[in-house]
Amino acid sequence: MFKKILFATTSSAICNDASNAAIELAKKHNSKLYIFHALGFPTRGFGSHVVDFKTGEHEYYSPEYVSRIKGEIEKTYAAQLKELDNYTIETLAGVPHTEILRLARKEEVDLIVMGPHTKEDKGALLYRSMLGSTMQGVTQKARCPVMIVSCPVPKEKLEFKNIVFGTDFSKLSDAAFIFAYDLAKERGSMLYLFHALDITPGIGAAIFGQNEIDKCLYGIKDRIKETYVSKMEGFDNYNIRTWEGIPYMEIVKFARRKEADLIVMAHHSKEKDPDKAIIGSTMEQVVMRANCPVVSVNRQV
Repeated sequence: MFKKILFATTSSAICNDASNAAIELAKKHNSKLYIFHALGFPTRGFGSHVVDFKTGEHEYYSPEYVSRIKGEIEKTYAAQLKELDNYTIETLAGVPHTEILRLARKEEVDLIVMGPHTKEDKGALLYRSMLGSTMQGVTQKARCPVMIVSCPVPKEKLEFKNIVFGTDFSKLSDAAFIFAYDLAKERGSMLYLFHALDITPGIGAAIFGQNEIDKCLYGIKDRIKETYVSKMEGFDNYNIRTWEGIPYMEIVKFARRKEADLIVMAHHSKEKDPDKAIIGSTMEQVVMRANCPVVSVNRQV
């Protein structure tokens, strides 16, 4: 399923969890792995100098400099890459998310793997502004699924034996379902079809009685069957679950309870043009709080 994987890195410790997942996935799937680092530009203008990813100093952009950076990246991941022959290291000056997307489209990769941010500031991770702009830019316009890894992932968890598909019944959720379903079929996984009835408290929020909540949940189960189960020909390794609450909290709690290896969701639900939509607030909170990788799907693949 993953013939080509692109791992986007700053070659720093903050990317370790994502690098471990990307390299291990490439081994498991016999994938071609692209390890990519964007050198970036100085703050002002486009010139012949770039900002060194380790020192932060301006360096002259030359073939010799690019070769040196590639060597540094190779050295960083040397131990992990010992059992992987089919990989290449790419580095290029440019705006990071633009160059990641450009390489992904050029090589027609099946999956992009990256961390949620590039700054060493774990204490502020739960604040909205800490989801990195590079991740936001990549997930917004990627033509393939993007796996966001924000915590250590044991090798056995990358078998993806328990997959949670979180749906809001948006059109884009249909695309996320297809990815989750195809992966579950290939890996022989348990696929959980999950929806959280939003009863977030606040100004203007609807007041639900428990009888009304229960009635809604039964209706949602029927909708899941009609929308998704009807498309799963001969596949019966699934489970339908509907909970009420604040959606991101319920998705995270459910995934932990089921020891999920992967959460799959739509990148957003409200904006029709995927190239203009920022990552949805539910997806954003799930990415920051989940204890497993989260895949963002932005369009039909």
